[in-house]
Amino acid sequence: MKDIRILFISVLLACCGQACLAQGKAIEQVDFSNVRINDSFWSPQLKKNVEATIPVCIDQIENKTDRIKNYENAARGQGKHSGIFFDDSDVYKAMEGYAYSLINHPDAKLEAKVDEWTDKIAAAQQSDGYLNTYYTLTGLDKRWTNMDKHEMYCAGHLLEAGVAYFKATGKRKLLDVGQRMADYMMSVFGEGKRHWVPGHEEIELALVKLYEVTGQKKYLDFAYWLLEQRGHGYGSNDPVNNTWNPIYYQDHTPVREYTSITGHAVRAMYLFCGMADVAAYIPGTGYLPTLETMWDDVVRRNMYITGGIGSSRHNEGFTADYDLPNKSAYCETCASIGMVYWNHRMNEFTGEGRYADVMERAMYNGVISGISLEGDKFFYVNPLESDGDHHRQEWYGCACCPSNVCRFIPSLGSYIYGTSKDALWINLFIGNEATIKDGKRDLRVAMETNYPWKGHTTITLKDKTKKAVKVRIPGWCKKYQLKVNGNAVECTPVNGYASISRRWKAGDKIEVDFDMPVMKIAADERVKADEGCLAVQRGPVVYCAEQADNTNVDDIRLSATTSFNTMFDSTLLGGVVKIFGSTQKRGFTLIPYYAWDNREAGKMKVWLPLLDGESIPTNQRQTYLP
Repeated sequence: MKDIRILFISVLLACCGQACLAQGKAIEQVDFSNVRINDSFWSPQLKKNVEATIPVCIDQIENKTDRIKNYENAARGQGKHSGIFFDDSDVYKAMEGYAYSLINHPDAKLEAKVDEWTDKIAAAQQSDGYLNTYYTLTGLDKRWTNMDKHEMYCAGHLLEAGVAYFKATGKRKLLDVGQRMADYMMSVFGEGKRHWVPGHEEIELALVKLYEVTGQKKYLDFAYWLLEQRGHGYGSNDPVNNTWNPIYYQDHTPVREYTSITGHAVRAMYLFCGMADVAAYIPGTGYLPTLETMWDDVVRRNMYITGGIGSSRHNEGFTADYDLPNKSAYCETCASIGMVYWNHRMNEFTGEGRYADVMERAMYNGVISGISLEGDKFFYVNPLESDGDHHRQEWYGCACCPSNVCRFIPSLGSYIYGTSKDALWINLFIGNEATIKDGKRDLRVAMETNYPWKGHTTITLKDKTKKAVKVRIPGWCKKYQLKVNGNAVECTPVNGYASISRRWKAGDKIEVDFDMPVMKIAADERVKADEGCLAVQRGPVVYCAEQADNTNVDDIRLSATTSFNTMFDSTLLGGVVKIFGSTQKRGFTLIPYYAWDNREAGKMKVWLPLLDGESIPTNQRQTYLP
């Protein structure tokens, strides 16, 4: 029955415009709906998402906060609005996550819950298509008076949820609600109408998704128009005393003229995703060179070793280049998710492995640190050092991160493979079985691995194909071996990929072995917070010292002569490789950064000081930058 429904939805999408193709990309994404993950590292997290994270989100949204009650009140036209003005967005993000989960984990009760919420959302929509519970309950006369009140941000997440649920079930009601809101916005804003600069970007990328699923180019054109509104002095968040900060809102210059990163980190990530999505369909935007410039600035001067971004609590974003404090690091979970989204898009545009390197770094460190191993508590902020007073919480008043994690985890399969006319691209090493379009035929692929703990991965092609197979060689990997059907293959990577070309037969196997030594990593010498310190990384995983394993974290020192041993411990933190280190016969233990604060409270450090008097010569620095 499930396979029949997936086939029906695929036909329906094609009829509704899903045939819109992004001509500007080197790689097309293989959607997670075509990938079944069976992986020792990620499968437990997917299970926790179903068993814990989704129920937590439902309970918080429906029972412990009044987010659903806001819709009920708005539908009746009476009652107060509870919570923050953008709380609608948490409902939509969670629903998007539910939709993704339903694709690979059908659940009649969860589907019924989404239908129930959809009915309440639809009932709250105004006759003209407007939908926002905050303004419906506090005064529709004040709508569209403050560009930072997240009206278009909430609308964007509504669109993403509607598209996701339509793809998962074929049900149109939520999608229709979102489309009506989009049509209403386009009746108010656009060429020859009102100017508007969304204070929090998101609507831009969502409109492109709506274009993809409906085939109606007006939505793509509206996304482009909104991007082009920035940097022309249209921004305003107070009709009387305007306090709009153009730098904070990425409104200080037209988007294609950006040269350095500014402002709020999550806003910037969603903006860059929107620019990439629009550029994929509209030739001549000039956005790609700008995005490459911005990537260099973000990654090489403003990114933590965990893939986290946004160093300042003051603006939840960027300050000066190389200002990367550890204990006060902000590194919002949503920003790390945004880094995955943006780098995935840059990889698709260019076919360059460096973008997938950053995507992987963010996933294994900055994203999954944002959720507890049990899947029921969350970090909003992800510091790289703690005195033992920073802990995950069950929920937040501003709950963007829990709902964002809820939608990210079940979409994980979208980042493993890509395709192009002549090649199958392997970006991530996650156990799975996938069915990938190969012209008019299907190409079934299976992957077996114990990554990130072991460097061995086997890729089996279950159908014949003429496509080359391009295997990403991670930037952290200095030594590797490739085999085809047991025979060694010599391949010089180009742009981060080892390309193997041959006529593949059903059952052919590719084996890749990445050497995974424990690495001592230095920061750029201009990062003053890490001066005289090293970090430890093995494979894609960044490690930290936590008090639960060490008598005194502050006493740990590294040296050029520090020795390491590793051991997989199935009983520790859900099963991890822990690292034992020794400097001048003083031992210590390190665990993966993502797993800290899952035991008793205590100090934690990622960057560990060198022995007094030691330094790292510049020519011996191995940094984490791609």
